Amino acid sequence: MSQIKQDKAESVRTRFAPSPTGRLHIGNARTAVMNWLFTCRMGGRLILRIEDTDEERSGRESETAILKDLQWLGIQWDEGPDLGGPYGPYRQSERTEIYRIHADLLRKEEKAYPCYCTARELEDRRKERIQRGDSAVYDGRCRHLTREERRGLEEEGRLPVLRFRAEAGSVEFDDLIKDHVSFPGDQLGDFVILRANGMPMYNFSCAVDDHLMHISHVIRGDDHVSNTPRQVLLFQAFGWDVPVYAHIPMILGSDRVRLSKRHGAVSVAQFREQGYLPEALVNFLSLLSWSSQTGEEILTLRQLIDEFDFKRVSSSAAVFDTEKLDWMNGVYIRRMEADRLANLVEPFLKESGYSVSGEKLRVLASVLQPKMERLSQISERARPFFADRVKPEDDEAAFWLQTEPARRALKALDDLLETVSEPEWSGTAFLSLMKKVQETTGIRGKDLWMPVRVALTGQLHGPELPVLVEFLGLAKVRRFIRGSLA
Repeated sequence: MSQIKQDKAESVRTRFAPSPTGRLHIGNARTAVMNWLFTCRMGGRLILRIEDTDEERSGRESETAILKDLQWLGIQWDEGPDLGGPYGPYRQSERTEIYRIHADLLRKEEKAYPCYCTARELEDRRKERIQRGDSAVYDGRCRHLTREERRGLEEEGRLPVLRFRAEAGSVEFDDLIKDHVSFPGDQLGDFVILRANGMPMYNFSCAVDDHLMHISHVIRGDDHVSNTPRQVLLFQAFGWDVPVYAHIPMILGSDRVRLSKRHGAVSVAQFREQGYLPEALVNFLSLLSWSSQTGEEILTLRQLIDEFDFKRVSSSAAVFDTEKLDWMNGVYIRRMEADRLANLVEPFLKESGYSVSGEKLRVLASVLQPKMERLSQISERARPFFADRVKPEDDEAAFWLQTEPARRALKALDDLLETVSEPEWSGTAFLSLMKKVQETTGIRGKDLWMPVRVALTGQLHGPELPVLVEFLGLAKVRRFIRGSLA
């Protein structure tokens, strides 16, 4: 294998290798985040590799969407299909000749052999072995076929796959999270490395690419633990150094079942569309199975990078706590500068049919900022600012419009509104009128303010009234107050 073996890379090189078969799943995003944090911590290079050998399910549209999601999260890679690099191509579909050359080398050294068994034959023999209490792995039927026997099978029209010859004995490797891992060799069997159409199987393309791209650390979900022994065998067969592995525990829903669509949003795109911030999501994902030694949970990117250490990654599954994510996202929203918040909430307002821009948008965003945990919530919170008519939202709210003090206070305010012109109208002018209502009627406190709030919003709780009335304008305020007296 000397003509293909390459020198071991001196620096840390990690890779995130999604399959473009759909949107970026939140579990895969967590894997990308951990690769990124570790690589930045070590001053290494992160490689983006697209594993698109599943011809039926893979597509460039999904690839583009995945890259968009990664960029939205702020994750930066150093080599990839969009950036290029010294070890490309970075799409596996463009590396088939590389896999063929390496497969031929294994075959020439009799470390791999063609297998002509049909899917039906394999399944029938697997059931027979299970009934006998034997291992369900491939029985090696084609291991020792003669040249004549192979020729005869090919004349039948059978197209062979290529199987790796897995020798007996345990396969062992060290893991940064799971410590030492050992797999019995008899549970692996002779596994397929090339399909009949020449496309590589996952374990084969993954091992070849990890070597040729000088990957020093393979950081991925622990659903890949069962793949690792096969990849280790391939590294050993080629005489290559085995990378360092770190298998991250899976993410569970609140019911402690693996996170899936039935738990709600599962793709990065869905979280973005619901109004979560990328920095909050990265912070949250980093804390699934990992914790800061400070005990803090709101951490800047610099803190995450400086503190990230696999020694603090738990081997136990992480529970995706949506309430905690909402709380964390709310903290980031409340800390955000007003101009950025205004830009981010504007699309949500437009989607709800609310047209506002400039200083009014900035004011609106600032007023509602303390009330939001997700950007999408602004549409509901902003409803009183854009209402064309108001009615009490429930019986309790309606009650505050029916009392005798309420009617007197609202009538007094209605009369005073006639004395104000539009150019004079402001939140300060409104407060001045409310003071006069108090002085002339003797009504004060909740008996004064609650009827006005319900008359203007239909709600018992909501935005600060001086800000609201200035936003609404004098004409609307007059109409709403008069309408409450009808």
